[in-house]
Amino acid sequence: MSMQPQEPGEVPVETVRVARAAFPKGSLAIRVRDELGVLFTDEQFAGLFPVRGKPAWSPGRLGMVLVLQFVEGLTDRQAAEAVRARIDWKFALGLELTDPGFDFSVLSEFRDRLAGADGGRGVLDAILAAAQEKGLVAAGGKMRTDSTHVLSSARELNWLEQVGENLRAALKAVARNEPDWLSARVLPDWFKHYASRIEDSRFPKAQVKRVEVGRRIGADGMHLLRMVWADEAPVALRALPQVEVLRQVWVQHFHLVEGEVERRVPKDRPPGAKRLVNPYDPEARNSVKRDTMWLGYKVRLTETCEPDAVHLVTNVTTTVATVSDDRMAAVVHTGLAARDLLPDEHWVDTGYASSSALAAARSDHDVALYGPLRPVTVAQARGAGLYGQDAFTIDWDDQHVTCPNGITSTQWHHRRSEEQLPVIRVRFSPADCRICPRLRDCVSSPKAQRREITLRPRHEYEALHQARQLQATDEWKDRYKIRAGVEGTISQGVQACGLRRSRYHGLAKTSLQHQLTGAAVNLIRINAWLTDRPRAHTRTSPLAALGPAA
Repeated sequence: MSMQPQEPGEVPVETVRVARAAFPKGSLAIRVRDELGVLFTDEQFAGLFPVRGKPAWSPGRLGMVLVLQFVEGLTDRQAAEAVRARIDWKFALGLELTDPGFDFSVLSEFRDRLAGADGGRGVLDAILAAAQEKGLVAAGGKMRTDSTHVLSSARELNWLEQVGENLRAALKAVARNEPDWLSARVLPDWFKHYASRIEDSRFPKAQVKRVEVGRRIGADGMHLLRMVWADEAPVALRALPQVEVLRQVWVQHFHLVEGEVERRVPKDRPPGAKRLVNPYDPEARNSVKRDTMWLGYKVRLTETCEPDAVHLVTNVTTTVATVSDDRMAAVVHTGLAARDLLPDEHWVDTGYASSSALAAARSDHDVALYGPLRPVTVAQARGAGLYGQDAFTIDWDDQHVTCPNGITSTQWHHRRSEEQLPVIRVRFSPADCRICPRLRDCVSSPKAQRREITLRPRHEYEALHQARQLQATDEWKDRYKIRAGVEGTISQGVQACGLRRSRYHGLAKTSLQHQLTGAAVNLIRINAWLTDRPRAHTRTSPLAALGPAA
């Protein structure tokens, strides 16, 4: 398919006449076209199509169809039918009433093109650009961010299912690409064990026999890998994604012990951030947050939150499930800066707030990042108390620290923490500390002979110190209530667009789904704003309303 860009024209006269008659009060699709105009043009998607070939259906219109599809929660067939049959959609797309539309499979192909080029970000950006032009969103003001878990479209597997299905997927791929080569080398038992889905197998209940099954699968997989990497094997087999996933899984779970394939012990396996868990969604990871355990991804939504303006989603970022929130504040700010939508105040939860994030937000983007800081758990590092860290006087220029008893530190070294973050290690002399009568009150270890202090770089330390003092005030606690509203945005995304379950395999397509979800939520909210529909209040059950806090 090729693309021959066309300039978007006016809505056909007959389409306008029929749409106005059929929808005298308007509809979401009609209002969006009336108020925001043409949101997507063919030129925006020019890089996704070759210059030669059969002309494709207008990609600008397809972008609008995808967003409307998410607004109404339609399948591809239903969305294609809406383009053919619904007058308000024809109005929004600028189509003649007689336009036959397209086959539903076009939407799947178009999504593939968007996912491969991170095109979902451009869809959300186009809606935000139109909203900026209409004065519905602007840089500055307040924004808030929160994250939620996203379940993979592939189901969770137990360990035997996981390794067995990985091997079956690799055998299928090899059989599809080199059937004659595999036929001459296949082991007879492979047809019995791997011809059908592993979930249809009945694994033994006894632990000893389950271990034997695991060894058998491990040996079969190792045999296939040796075959593929043999000199006489077709080189193309090594590039198959299923074979590469099999190789990685076997490295992570098996090793050779005296020539026999054995399962690695838990401490010898890679951490969860690197461990592959499903052959059909290899980018999905297992993660846990408090009582929630899931296989999949994590999405972070940022929205405006001015009380007298429409609240629009300004940034959507999707990562694998194991990426922690404390790394994401800078990523969110970079995305907002690219859209020229940086806020003055950014309200987040504890996961995003750290000394480095607070300092970087201010220095790199001139954004005030507000969020509750994690409590200090080490007694000697807490600010309170006679020998807490705040009781020590820090001389940043001369690089030494003085304790409450007037003793000065003797060592000041720039080091890296376990997370590879820059820190400063300050140590006092054992000769000074050993004779101090308050040594045991000053150090946490009963065997320690001197006090040691770990400091962040000066700009981070001062930002952290200032933030802790600010958060102790009632005024800050009252202002922080503004962040709670972003949970309603996540709820809207979950209920209206299925935000919390991925429809597709892979991070790229899951990210596209979330960008389209953000775009759909924005159209829903703009429509509600234009029709003066009040925002929903926090729901309270009748029983909770009778409680003492009501």
